[in-house]
This record gives sequence, structure tokens and C-alpha cells, in this order.
Amino acid sequence: MKHIVCPVSALPPGSRIIVEVNGLSIGVFNVAGTFYALKNVCPHQGAPLCVGSVRGTTLPSAPGEPYIWGRDGEILRCPWHGWEFDLTTGRSIFNPHACRVKAYEVGVEPSVETFPVSVDPHAQVVLHLPGA
Repeated sequence: MKHIVCPVSALPPGSRIIVEVNGLSIGVFNVAGTFYALKNVCPHQGAPLCVGSVRGTTLPSAPGEPYIWGRDGEILRCPWHGWEFDLTTGRSIFNPHACRVKAYEVGVEPSVETFPVSVDPHAQVVLHLPGA
């Protein structure tokens, strides 16, 4: 089932919105023009995960080499205990095979232009049956 979150213009790159859908709190993030959605609950102790900071992380480097910073804007850090999750997959950074937060599919669809309509209160509803 589809749920309209907001216009694309209301969620520019680097921003987020937290919405309630069917009783679930879900954070929707714009990461460099691509949208991702995660359940707003940290699997560690139930913190509101999606209000945490969004940052990057250190990447693998050779021994003795300087740290390499990358994936800026793709890592969500829990506001309570600092657990980090990949916004693009929901998997944890420290143990991606065993710990994750639920990720949801997000899409962008064109909007339909609407116009105000008024109906004459004396008008009649007419049913058209084929062949009658």
C-alpha cells in the first residue's frame, strides 16, 4: 500500500522527515537525491533512531595509513547509545550480518494536478449502463 509522505521539494538532500504510517513511526531520508526509509526504533533499546545524527564513517585502510573518511550522509547514529546504521540498507555498521533496523522501499512519483470543483446541489447522479 502506498502512502504519500510529502512533496520532493519539502525533503531536500541531507534532510529527513519522520512520519506515522499505520501506527509505525518511520524516518524518510534524502541522501544526495536518493530516498531511504527506516523504522524509527533502535533495535538496541528502542530509542527514536531517526532523530539521531547523520554522518559518515571511517573506511578500511592499510595498517599505518591515515584514516579514510567516507559515506558522508549515509550513516545514522542512535541518539541514546551511538549505535550506527547504514541508511541505505538498515544494517548496523558494527555487525551488519546480525543486527539491522527495518528498511522500507521509497519511491518518487509524479503528482497529479488538482483543481477545486463544486457540484450543483440540484444536479443528479446518473448511471450509464451499456446497451440500455
